[in-house]
Amino acid sequence: MDQKKLFKQMIDFQKATFDNSFKAMATLQEQGEKMVSMFLDQSPWLPADGKKAVTEWIEAYKKGRDDFKNTVEDNFSKVEDYFASSESKVSEAE
Repeated sequence: MDQKKLFKQMIDFQKATFDNSFKAMATLQEQGEKMVSMFLDQSPWLPADGKKAVTEWIEAYKKGRDDFKNTVEDNFSKVEDYFASSESKVSEAE
């Protein structure tokens, strides 16, 4: 089997694994967010500043999660572009 094809299959597998794992993690975090939101709604004793802090924390981890996903996807794209360009150079040399 061609090494480039094998490597591309390996990268595709890693990307699919990352996507599936990330979706599972995001689902768990969203469920946790719903639970925290219900807790905040049912906690009249918690001051408004405390609720605001928790809400800001939730937004911060969402942003971090999205930034992480975008970074990983950008790097997968770079790897795919690198091997696509190297493959076209080999094709031209032949």
